[in-house]
Amino acid sequence: MRGHTPATGVLAGVAGVCVAAVAAALVSQHVFDMQPCPWCVLQRLIFLLIAAAALLGVAWRSQTGQRMAAIGVVLSSGLGIAAALWQHFVAAASASCNLTLADKILSTLTLDARLPQVFAAYASCADAKVNLFGLPYEFWSLGLFAVLAAVGAWLLLKRLR
Repeated sequence: MRGHTPATGVLAGVAGVCVAAVAAALVSQHVFDMQPCPWCVLQRLIFLLIAAAALLGVAWRSQTGQRMAAIGVVLSSGLGIAAALWQHFVAAASASCNLTLADKILSTLTLDARLPQVFAAYASCADAKVNLFGLPYEFWSLGLFAVLAAVGAWLLLKRLR
């Protein structure tokens, strides 16, 4: 096992940013009463998935481990981008997001029952539609997912040189 590398620090930063994003969503929900829809909650799960992938690279410090982590970050960020875009362009325009893909994933994983304060959806997508500093909330997630995908891609390309 190798020691600390620049990639290890970047991956630790990715994990920290993802956990901070989920913490910000929880503050929005529990302090400012911005109730999440299933797509909002799914994005929380994706941020935690990205954090887990990044932490894999922190723990598994070989080139293979860090490459696997970067691939996990890129792929999971792609899922997040798709979820944020779907939430904005499709789900938010619908009266109900009940029994959508996001709702089915969350109910199948039973995270909403095991940890409802983090993973339970309490609003429809139309009701959860809010702006933060003039931008739809899901666009903030979209932007962060795009940055995380770029960081993961940079780590992959950096390793290929």
